[in-house]
Amino acid sequence: MSAIPSQAVLDSAADTHSSRFNAWMGFMALVVGNFMAVLDVQIVGSSINELQAGLSASADEIHWIQTSYLIAEVIAIPLYACLARLLSTRVYFTVAALGFSLASAACALSWSLGSMVLFRVLQGLVGGGMVPTLFAVLYILFPENQRAAPTSIAGITSLLAPALGPSIGGYVTETTSWHWLFLMNIPPGLLAAYMAWRWLRLDRPEPGMLSRIDVRGAIYMALFLGCFEYALDEGPRLDWFADDSVAACTLVSAVSAYLFFSRTLRVAHPIVELREFRDRNFAAGSTVVGVVGMSIYSLMYLMPLFLGEVRGYSPRQIGGIMMVQGFAMAFSAPLCVKLSELFDQRIQIVIGLVAIAAGCWCTSFMTPDWGAAQFVLPQVLRGFGNVACFVCLTNVTLGTLPPAEIANASGLYNVLRNIGGAIGLASISTLMNQRVWLHWQQLAETTHPGRTIFAHSVQQLGTQLHAQLGNSGNAAALGIIAGQAQLQVSTMAFNDMNWLLMMSLLATVPLVFLLRKPGARNPNAGAVH
Repeated sequence: MSAIPSQAVLDSAADTHSSRFNAWMGFMALVVGNFMAVLDVQIVGSSINELQAGLSASADEIHWIQTSYLIAEVIAIPLYACLARLLSTRVYFTVAALGFSLASAACALSWSLGSMVLFRVLQGLVGGGMVPTLFAVLYILFPENQRAAPTSIAGITSLLAPALGPSIGGYVTETTSWHWLFLMNIPPGLLAAYMAWRWLRLDRPEPGMLSRIDVRGAIYMALFLGCFEYALDEGPRLDWFADDSVAACTLVSAVSAYLFFSRTLRVAHPIVELREFRDRNFAAGSTVVGVVGMSIYSLMYLMPLFLGEVRGYSPRQIGGIMMVQGFAMAFSAPLCVKLSELFDQRIQIVIGLVAIAAGCWCTSFMTPDWGAAQFVLPQVLRGFGNVACFVCLTNVTLGTLPPAEIANASGLYNVLRNIGGAIGLASISTLMNQRVWLHWQQLAETTHPGRTIFAHSVQQLGTQLHAQLGNSGNAAALGIIAGQAQLQVSTMAFNDMNWLLMMSLLATVPLVFLLRKPGARNPNAGAVH
């Protein structure tokens, strides 16, 4: 007959259950906040035309809706560690979630481009505060033997948000209006704020931090990251240094970067600690995540662009194809979690990088006639690869740091992922234009009117059109052939970009072998703040 449990044992079991419940509820609040903040980077991408018409903005001005949010977010992310200690994680995240909801409501009520840009800046500042909180707090809420599931959930939501952004944005705009791109943030934002205030109790505020905040360092960092993000985002569209604003921002960014790094390495209490880069895992892992971020954001840009420009798909059709990657992420997550428990996580990172590269390789042979079926395998490979790589990469990169450095490291980690994405988008946009021009030059050699084969093709097609168009048949034939040539040239340029991304991912694989396998940390290595 088994012994009856004592009251102390029952109370202990109840406390453990309550603590685990609180941890999961607080964690889910962070998941919701992180998903919204990352989603809103891309959600306006497929609705630019509707926003332009609704705000009476020009084609050159409307891009500020996305640029302003990106600049504000990349500035806010590194400030997380300092502000979370000052206010406490609970207060900081609750204020950020409430602020995001209010800023979203203000965006929906915008009456001009100027007001929209202002509210998007506010939305990016508070949204950027929610991004690093998820991974920083994960390592505090859950012991090492219970992190597999929450790490997987955090990784999937961070990857799904940019993948689903254009699809959700296009669907919402088609079925309702652009205002709902922002109004839809309010209910989950309020829910995340309530859950965080109710269940996220980790630390106490440190008012003494206020007197130690390095204001000059914060200003230098904001100028450095903000101007750098602007130059990367607007450079491809404005022909880089041919535009005065891009040249000026590049110069300001370079000077501010020098001032920021020299001051950060010199002062006693810098706004952002850089000592985490002395850890080999963090340095190598952050480099890898920058390349992964580059591939994620570049592919999220290239795929909808190809499907829209070359295939002529609607936003809803594009969303249906892009959803395949989302389903692949969701279904492969349990498998990746199990594999991470059975095998060395560094091996899984390599498998993930190779899988993403294989997906890029598959789409480096596209033709203008590709349909939805041809995109299934590349999307599945990318979805699986992103989950396999990102889940383990986060754990290996942050897993060797002492607890006191996790919050700051999480901010740096997310900034580098976003910066990698910005560099990837800028590079892809610039190289796309160059490759289109190169392929036009190559195609022009084979479509010269003096070539017999080309002249015969035009004459033959013109003869077929003569019955309907009369003497305009030859002109119409030239127009049709020019349109087909445009599709071919665009497709070849897209193929080149996919091949380039494949090579970038494969070149990153050797860095994985510099990573050490995470082990148990020294509990006295640092205190949790």
